[in-house]
Amino acid sequence: MTDGLDFEPQTLTVGVGDTVDWVTTGAVAHSVTAYEEDLPEGAAYFASGGFDGESAARQAYPEGSVGRDEVYSHTFETAGEFPYFCIPHESGMVGTIVVESV
Repeated sequence: MTDGLDFEPQTLTVGVGDTVDWVTTGAVAHSVTAYEEDLPEGAAYFASGGFDGESAARQAYPEGSVGRDEVYSHTFETAGEFPYFCIPHESGMVGTIVVESV
């Protein structure tokens, strides 16, 4: 996650059971927040800060922010596409994790 307000890469493909680490490389703090309604059926919700839903993550921000050199990690156990965003920079800072069955 960069000061350019983007996720690099914007789309990442991983396998079921893989863990993704998001690292803030710049000075601006970000969040990693799943679009709850767009998750694959049966998939676990994920958000930096450990929230159990999108509404809770939005309401609590800046709790759950990931600051400079901090890391948020999530292990994906379900195949499918997982769209996510940064709460304060949602207008342009969005990404997708594509999880493929191995």
